[in-house]
Amino acid sequence: MRTLELAHSLSDEIIALRRRLHRVPELGNELPITQALVLEALDGLDLEVSVGKEVSSVVAVLRGGAEPADGWERQVVLLRGDMDGLPVTEELDLEYRSTHEGLMHACGHDLHVAGLVGAARILHALRDDLAGDVVLMFQPGEEGPGGAAPMIREGLLEAAGRRVDAAYALHVYSAEFPRGVWFGRPGPLMAAVDEVKVRVVGRGGHGSAPFRTKDPIPVACEMVLALQSMVTRTFDVFDPVVATVGRIAGGTKENIIPDDAVFEATLRSLSDDTRLALRERVERLVRGIAAAHGLEVEVDFTIGYPVTVNDPDEYEFARETIVDLFGHERYATMVEPEMGSEDFSFVGQEVPSAYVNLSVCPSDDWEEAPDNHSPRAEFDDAWLPDAAALLAELALRRLRR
Repeated sequence: MRTLELAHSLSDEIIALRRRLHRVPELGNELPITQALVLEALDGLDLEVSVGKEVSSVVAVLRGGAEPADGWERQVVLLRGDMDGLPVTEELDLEYRSTHEGLMHACGHDLHVAGLVGAARILHALRDDLAGDVVLMFQPGEEGPGGAAPMIREGLLEAAGRRVDAAYALHVYSAEFPRGVWFGRPGPLMAAVDEVKVRVVGRGGHGSAPFRTKDPIPVACEMVLALQSMVTRTFDVFDPVVATVGRIAGGTKENIIPDDAVFEATLRSLSDDTRLALRERVERLVRGIAAAHGLEVEVDFTIGYPVTVNDPDEYEFARETIVDLFGHERYATMVEPEMGSEDFSFVGQEVPSAYVNLSVCPSDDWEEAPDNHSPRAEFDDAWLPDAAALLAELALRRLRR
């Protein structure tokens, strides 16, 4: 395969870029250093490059030189790489470890960027074989607050002059699957995620006389426990939801009953109907418990990323391409979706798309290796040429279909 040959010829270059990126992780939608490194890496290629106004994105359009088959319109394919890091203090003793205190590329987005740059260079070399155009999406903010939606608002999907016909993305994993194995599934792949903040409002007083107060702390605790029962007793296990309370706070001293208590939770679901039902039932539950105790409650939802869904046809095309490039033994079908979330879902809502994963675990003990987001998560960048080759091959083949 020419894409694989070209990818391996670029191996040193894209690994060096990944390690430069790993040293300078940035958070959220403002990534000036990362954006500058991407622009530098693309310099010299015949691309139509633009940067975001609302966020630190980079969009590059590569025009193919081949004509589509008779009777077919010129197609546009989008390839995506997310760029942001995490607020994690790195614990790896690497020569290229993070130089930004308290920040780390703990989810492998530095590999995603380097892989997409590699794909850009491969496709540029093969542009006379491209029977259409490719949009390269370098996206900030995947870990939050979300960079895909602002990029879509700024015209990402029409960047080539006509709307994107199909979109592809990949993600690297530091554990869970043997190294070098690709994996994915058709249909729902990752969950929608929303957040809820609940403030239980009571009336404070002295800890020796709780009957003179309206104590919000036991009421908040009751709500937290009731949430777990509500999830297991009102939702179908075959259309699962996850409600996780990650923060609870109230009071200032052991003998003071406070005026209020607060807890915050994430709500994850795999279908639109269940997502809406989960929000409605959480609110009904906490309001009912508060009323039973004579307290007030404030409920504030933050709507997050939708369900990430692999279009069945595009998924099967991606799976077949992986098997053809790398062999059957390097592909595994996920039995169940995972409850993490991903803002590539916004692209998938607009155009048929496929999202696949690649294990780049550096250890044979992939079941015990530190997972993504760990301060000890390690990613073997020797697999980067495979990531670049797949992205390029998907674009080449999809534009010939």
